[in-house]
Amino acid sequence: MEYYLVKWKGWPDSTNTWEPLQNLKCPLLLQQFSNDKHNYLSQVKKGKAITLKENHRALKPALAEYIVKKAKQRIALQRWQDELNRRKNHKGMIFVENTVDLEGPPSDFYYINEYKPAPGISLVNEATFGCSCTDCFFEKCCPAEAGVLLAYNKNQQIKIPPGTPIYECNSRCQCGPDCPNRIVQKGTQYSLCIFRTSNGCGWGVKTLVKIRRRSFVMEYVGEVITSEEAERRGQLYDNKGITYLFDLDYESDEFTVDAARYGNVSHFVNHSVREKV
Repeated sequence: MEYYLVKWKGWPDSTNTWEPLQNLKCPLLLQQFSNDKHNYLSQVKKGKAITLKENHRALKPALAEYIVKKAKQRIALQRWQDELNRRKNHKGMIFVENTVDLEGPPSDFYYINEYKPAPGISLVNEATFGCSCTDCFFEKCCPAEAGVLLAYNKNQQIKIPPGTPIYECNSRCQCGPDCPNRIVQKGTQYSLCIFRTSNGCGWGVKTLVKIRRRSFVMEYVGEVITSEEAERRGQLYDNKGITYLFDLDYESDEFTVDAARYGNVSHFVNHSVREKV
């Protein structure tokens, strides 16, 4: 008869018990246990894969250790996912997935929804003017006042060339939240998944639904620093083979966004990922 060592939730390890299968009423945990065991036995060890014939034997210490670590990782990732969804201020949900290795949540990353100015930097968010349109899609709206075209078509897709600034309606405008010129400010509308890549490139982001071309997905949010500070950090990041720097200004290079420690889902967008969803 097979017995399973059970760690009882809320009780110390000293109260762990060995239970036969018929005593276990936790199909999800049993399936996770079976999957973890299969994944471990399928890994390459000493140049060749471990055969699944070992399934019927008692768990070896290394396998047992792996399963325990995988269980703890699953709990940690679930807590991190819950935290991300508590912190976000947009409609889309955030999911976390790691079926590749034992890597847990990043230890030095803090989720934010808006730009975080570095010490000594003041961000002015108040708009200088607003529109009084009854229909912002057809009338001369905020973009016209700024000398550019309305950025979106009727399907809320970008219609202007790359590099053209986007001017949306703001708190001074008389239009409401359903205005067709309010897209970015509504935040991410799609559910996204932060997942561990299988090609050794760390974390990546994948969508869970099909998204039409030229649709807004997410804003690149991070810490706002001076260009001088960006140069200094850039050298450090180059030595590590990473970069999270993105120029913020359209007409000048005074400020840069650094999403290395502070950011949103865009922190995990990985240009080295080529995986099908």
